[in-house]
Amino acid sequence: MKRQLINRSTIAEDLTAGLVLGIQSIPDGLANGLLALINPIYGLYGYMMGTFTGAFFTSSAFMSIQATSAMALVVASVPQITRGPDPNAPLFTLAILTGVFMLVAGLLKLGSLVRFVPNAVMTGFVNAVAILIILGQLDDLTGYSSTGANRIARTWDLLRNLDQVHLPTLMVGLLTIILILTLEKTSLKSLGMIVALVVASLVVPLLGADAVELVRDVAYIPGSLPRPMLPSLAAIPGLLIPALALTFVGLMQGAGITQSIPNPDGRYPDASGDFVGQGVANIVSGLFQGTTVAGSLSATALVVSAGARSRFANIFAGLVMAVAILLFGRFVGALAMPALAGLLIVVGFRTLKPERIVMVWQTGAVQQAVMALTFFAALFIPLQYAVLLGVALAVMLYVFQQSNKVTVKAWEIGPGQYPVEKVPPSVVPADQVTTLMPYGSLFYAAAPVFSAQLPEVTDATRHAAVILVLRGQTEVGSTFLNVLTRYAEQLRQQESKLMLAGVESSVVTQMERTGILQTIGRANVFPASEGIGEALLQAVEAAEQWIATQRERDVD
Repeated sequence: MKRQLINRSTIAEDLTAGLVLGIQSIPDGLANGLLALINPIYGLYGYMMGTFTGAFFTSSAFMSIQATSAMALVVASVPQITRGPDPNAPLFTLAILTGVFMLVAGLLKLGSLVRFVPNAVMTGFVNAVAILIILGQLDDLTGYSSTGANRIARTWDLLRNLDQVHLPTLMVGLLTIILILTLEKTSLKSLGMIVALVVASLVVPLLGADAVELVRDVAYIPGSLPRPMLPSLAAIPGLLIPALALTFVGLMQGAGITQSIPNPDGRYPDASGDFVGQGVANIVSGLFQGTTVAGSLSATALVVSAGARSRFANIFAGLVMAVAILLFGRFVGALAMPALAGLLIVVGFRTLKPERIVMVWQTGAVQQAVMALTFFAALFIPLQYAVLLGVALAVMLYVFQQSNKVTVKAWEIGPGQYPVEKVPPSVVPADQVTTLMPYGSLFYAAAPVFSAQLPEVTDATRHAAVILVLRGQTEVGSTFLNVLTRYAEQLRQQESKLMLAGVESSVVTQMERTGILQTIGRANVFPASEGIGEALLQAVEAAEQWIATQRERDVD
């Protein structure tokens, strides 16, 4: 698909939207770096390179690729980055490795896989991230250095030592929050966040609050654009799990944009194409000293609401950030840390989704358990492992749901009539044809559920034929085939037989390879044909003839 970078008829709207996003992204990028426990400028570099590069490669015309809060928290939980002797090399390598994973997922057309992660998992994860964002800023907001194994423990330590809170620091943070909430209601709108940061930071020297920590006190901020850096190959083995976790988080968040914001032509983007764009953006971000990035729903919504009409809005936003770094980068160090903490606390509260919690809670006990387990896991264990746990829960939930959807019905077919669907008999009746139709997936976890619904074979079962209709089942596992083998053997012991109708060619091949076809008998398997019901009618006719033959033998 040809990607239109610039629409000349809407260039003015794209320039305006790009300017708004570019300016808005400057404090967001710095705050994201702070949230990830890295040099804030690397967060801004990631915003700049991700927004600019991603615009060229995503299927979505409007997707803004920036560092999200959830991904920042995953980065903050990686020991090589937060506690290593050289944190920069692992940070940039992690972004590149994540980009490679995303790019491979896109090239392999794995975009459809995002639908397998249930809403319960994402709801628990997103709300836990919101809590972690808020709690993670309390040290910078209060000026107290708490201790503890995790953010919950450190928050408890803070509450026990409120007398050690640095009041000037707290006042600057609270002032920032108040200014953001107030100025956003004025004509400044989203730009009010920048004004709030600047005003709150200016209060520090005016009040003579020398003990309030500034950005330059914790990190060196260069006033130049980043130079390319190669990844550290030695760091890759220890970064594989974090990169995999970041890939899941980033692609899931990007999928929200793919599914909700259409392109200018009214069509929705391709998820796999957006995977490719996010992958390339991460690789470029890592090469130019940026953190990991992904599709940002809030940034995308901002650029669209600001009037974006083509990809050029995001391209121009990246250029705006680059110019801002060159002209004003040396002033970034003067921003107050509690001001940035106040900004992140506002972001954290806005990330909370109580309405989604209520919806999931009302769904049922299984969804409640999955959401709660994901939520508490994200709070108490390193986030990269919590992400993978959430994905594992999603797979287990899918398997559980699919395995319980199997239903077996009995069909009664009269001459010249349509089949009548009924509840299967509890016991296989003697001297009769029993036709069974299974609904649902027949993979391994569903096999026991299917087996439990089959009519029981007893001593009274003689000269009976059970026909199992398998039309539409393109693949069955060995567990299901073992169920068929056991059932066929039970029937054989009672001088009865199992017959299969409408068997797809792929299933016949499976049965041949495993030897099940010989056990059941090739003559008892009726392959599917173009005619709907043709194989079933053939099986019924053969079964009735076989039963009639058995009766004649008994008479003789």
